Amino acid sequence: MAGFIIRINDDHLLRFHFLPEAPHTTKAFLAALPFAEKFYHARISGQEIWMDKAPKLDVIQENVSIFANPGEIVIGPSKPIRNKIIGCMGIFYGEGKLLDGGNIFGKIWEEDMDALVQLGNSIWKKGEQILSFEADD
Repeated sequence: MAGFIIRINDDHLLRFHFLPEAPHTTKAFLAALPFAEKFYHARISGQEIWMDKAPKLDVIQENVSIFANPGEIVIGPSKPIRNKIIGCMGIFYGEGKLLDGGNIFGKIWEEDMDALVQLGNSIWKKGEQILSFEADD
């Protein structure tokens, strides 16, 4: 399996591929699919939509950074326990900076980037939105 999709309310899809630098996070994330949750717009970290009820992935830090690039998806690893973003997931539609180290495990397909920017701007201007995550078979 090469990736996953995010289904938006109006049945538009965003396609993501997994990054080989985060194999443990990828495996744990796939096991957590499918799920749906409310996403909000970040206030501090940049052009990011995020949630604080991400699937609890029992993973170490891998491909970890506090800096995120447009199109990347990040999840707070459960280890080390002192991590400030455990249970959080962020999707960046612009550059951003996290409060602590997050595992960067996926990136949007380039041809879907404009739709991600539209989603980010919509959540910023109109408020929270439920997104559904599914495996991309």
